[in-house]
Amino acid sequence: MTHAFFNRLKEDIDSFMARDPAARSRVEVVFCYPGYHAILFYRFSNAAWRRKWFFLGRWISNFGRFITGIEIHPGAKIGRRFFIDHGMGVVMGETSEVGDDVTLYQGVTLGGTSMDKGKRHPTLENGVIVGSGAQVLGPLNVGEAARIGANAVVLQDVPKGATMVGIPAKMVMGRDKTLDDEFCAYGTPTEDLPDPVARSFDSLRAQLNTLSDRIVQLEEELGDQNRSLDSEDAGADIDDQAQPKSETSSGH
Repeated sequence: MTHAFFNRLKEDIDSFMARDPAARSRVEVVFCYPGYHAILFYRFSNAAWRRKWFFLGRWISNFGRFITGIEIHPGAKIGRRFFIDHGMGVVMGETSEVGDDVTLYQGVTLGGTSMDKGKRHPTLENGVIVGSGAQVLGPLNVGEAARIGANAVVLQDVPKGATMVGIPAKMVMGRDKTLDDEFCAYGTPTEDLPDPVARSFDSLRAQLNTLSDRIVQLEEELGDQNRSLDSEDAGADIDDQAQPKSETSSGH
């Protein structure tokens, strides 16, 4: 059990080395990375929490928050190779669940929107990346390999591999399968990212053009109908004018 515990801590160090190019050595990670310190405090506080030593678990968690500026409730469930970059202001609630190879940046909140005692915090599946300042709120599910852009506010389930941006967060693109092994810093790709506002304007412009063309078409059809009616009325007038003359001539 102890061997597995320390193997897990070694994996955490390796995750920092793999995902932060500024990390020059494992010693540097151990002594200089508050994200790693927060995970270390969490591993011990969670061990106490699972043994129902609730006060001790909360005390270790609170002490870790004081040292690192990162608040992880000891009741949260965190998988392997968890990476918190920079980390100041990160908050994870009691019923949060985080899978393997998940990355969080500074200012991220995995928060609850309910006063119920049950599940009220998000679940992040394997490989999720959450950018700085993002808020993921409620007992929702963020699918595997999804990316949450910086400062996004997520209020509904996120599909697998999706990229979410905005307030409230909207999906702007699916996952490019050719980039499965590429790490996306801050959860936001820097190339070919569509602007949802511009896309909305483009859609609105297309609809206006369609409506404008339809109005022109209807005006032309209405003009043709009016001209046809005018022709019929003119023919009827000619017939009316010709009919009395024929009657007069027949009387003579």
